[in-house]
Amino acid sequence: MNSIPTVTKNLLIINVLMFLGTMVAESYHIDLADYLGLHFFLSERFNVAQLVTYMFMHAGFTHIFFNMFAVWMFGRILEQVWGPKRFLFYYLVCGIGAGLIQEVVMGVRYFSIESGMSPEAIQAVYDQGAQALRSNMNFVDPAMGSLNLVLNGQTVGASGAVYAILLGFGMLFPNQPMFIFPLPMPIKAKYFVIGYALIELYSGFANNAGDNVAHFAHLGGMIFGFFLILYWRNKNRGNGFYYN
Repeated sequence: MNSIPTVTKNLLIINVLMFLGTMVAESYHIDLADYLGLHFFLSERFNVAQLVTYMFMHAGFTHIFFNMFAVWMFGRILEQVWGPKRFLFYYLVCGIGAGLIQEVVMGVRYFSIESGMSPEAIQAVYDQGAQALRSNMNFVDPAMGSLNLVLNGQTVGASGAVYAILLGFGMLFPNQPMFIFPLPMPIKAKYFVIGYALIELYSGFANNAGDNVAHFAHLGGMIFGFFLILYWRNKNRGNGFYYN
């Protein structure tokens, strides 16, 4: 891994170690995601530090593999262009931003569901919901089940920061051709990023969390990345954008 820039390499190592640590902890009946994953801000399990720690937790091998593959493929290029400090700052800010957007979306969903429920049903979710999810169960009532997932579920993964990396690559190298399976011809990076953003926007509204993917967190990472890059461009317009 000597050819991989320092921050990118360390991000890969930390994420892999956390993933292995999660599996080891599971063998001792310890759920690290319950402590380090991002909980809804009204949950008793919520902690502000989770806005950082959730980025280093993953739900399975496929989840971490594709996230880390994107960090390796595109993150190292951004680090080489921006330098390690700026790249790390970008990664963390966009990851935290994605978490904040996720909290807002979950808040809207929570209050929307809660408004149609009785006080007794809401209290039942608070009293019994967490234990039900730990037992891989949920309420039969759709509203109670949905509220329970919002209140006692957790968000994990580096995807918000990864989508920001994709956005950054598309903005720095908009006309770079990319070969995307199964498309028969290369497409420019800017169209690849726009396409991904539109897919996430559609999925966020269409699925309504039914696929267990935090689509709006992905968009949140891209939004924070977009405005951060615009800020840097304006700030460094006289000196050039690519310097750290």
